Amino acid sequence: MGKYKKLILGILFDALGFVSFIIPGIGEFSDIVWAPLSGWIMTKLYKGKSGKIAGIISFVEEALPGFDVIPTFTLMWIYTYVFNSEKKTKK
Repeated sequence: MGKYKKLILGILFDALGFVSFIIPGIGEFSDIVWAPLSGWIMTKLYKGKSGKIAGIISFVEEALPGFDVIPTFTLMWIYTYVFNSEKKTKK
């Protein structure tokens, strides 16, 4: 999967997580379903150790009340394709 496709999907997944935050009453229930699903999706989008760690972070972020506004998928994309790319080019 291309990196920009991952970015678009990540933004969509972050928006989906945020929607549950802005709908009163439904947000808490939807997080029960969305938290493990977002963690699983993260591990499928990003392989290896960093994907597993991001999956755990995504799960915890979605499961904890009030943290839904953190764009975990987008931040993982930035980490993977901006910061890690810089490390690879410096070597």
